[in-house]
Amino acid sequence: IWEISIKQALGKLALPEDIFAIIEAEDFLSLPMDAFHCQQAGQLPPHHQDPFDRMLIAQAQAEGLTLISADAVFPQYGVRVADARR
Repeated sequence: IWEISIKQALGKLALPEDIFAIIEAEDFLSLPMDAFHCQQAGQLPPHHQDPFDRMLIAQAQAEGLTLISADAVFPQYGVRVADARR
């Protein structure tokens, strides 16, 4: 939500007004960023430089979650990825 909100504010992403209702209806999990996630993101190998993506990867690793993304770099971190293009 953090990255989506920033991109929307910068005019780089157009979203429906009810995006948060949609997210809630789809049962997506909203995770807080805790100190452990932050530490893990900082210790990841440098395959990816985007801090938002590094946080998502660290959270997926720590919590055993699947990421939804079209980013080809994510699998290099050993996380499960569902292709967002499908």
